[in-house]
Amino acid sequence: YEISACLVGSEMCIRDRSMDIKAFLKQNALECENEKYVASDRFIDDNKKPIEWEIKPISTDEDAQLRDEHMKMQEVASGKKRIKVPQLNQSAYLCALAVRCTVSPNLNSAELQDSYGVKGAERLLKRMLTPGEYYAYLEEIQRVNGFDIGLVDKVEDAKN
Repeated sequence: YEISACLVGSEMCIRDRSMDIKAFLKQNALECENEKYVASDRFIDDNKKPIEWEIKPISTDEDAQLRDEHMKMQEVASGKKRIKVPQLNQSAYLCALAVRCTVSPNLNSAELQDSYGVKGAERLLKRMLTPGEYYAYLEEIQRVNGFDIGLVDKVEDAKN
């Protein structure tokens, strides 16, 4: 009797798991949507209202590619030897992430770059924004990509 009760319990557990897995299927996952953000009050429309920038989240694969592009080997002492370890150039990575995520304005626009006297989307972004605006924008880019939520916060949200 104990074995059959155990089997019935495990069948129920397997069935419950297969029902739960449906929520994780690609067709049932919610799409990440682009978000609007006022990066600076200095860019205004005809009605004197700040223009919102459009930000899109990127995929994990795109993020890994950006991280790889901004990784360099750093020599460090290890006892009597010197070894090379990979180190992320954080500021260059975050700037590239911001450029990749910015839908509007088009930072790759030659006309926009020419108007600021720069070549390249990264240089344009830094020229368009004041230092405070720039770092606030980088924080927003990270939030849109889910980097603002720590594990403790996620656990607390799951409990509620």
